[in-house]
Amino acid sequence: MTLLYFAWLRQKIGKSEEQLELPPHITTLAELVEYLRGQGSGYADTLADTTRIRAAVNQTHVGLDTAIRNTDEVAFFPPVTGG
Repeated sequence: MTLLYFAWLRQKIGKSEEQLELPPHITTLAELVEYLRGQGSGYADTLADTTRIRAAVNQTHVGLDTAIRNTDEVAFFPPVTGG
């Protein structure tokens, strides 16, 4: 799985992209977020409040209940506002 981080999420995690072999017990985006929180303080702090992040799977905006697979590209980014 390819994980992408944008804007302040990239800054807090310390990388813009990484590869992850998805553990077999993780089947949804919510489970992935929970798993990533356990990977260190940068992840835990960044992903603590899921109301402050958005996600896309294979370039489609999705909710945390979305099913994921090892072949997916998952992007995390802040909510976008315009004006």
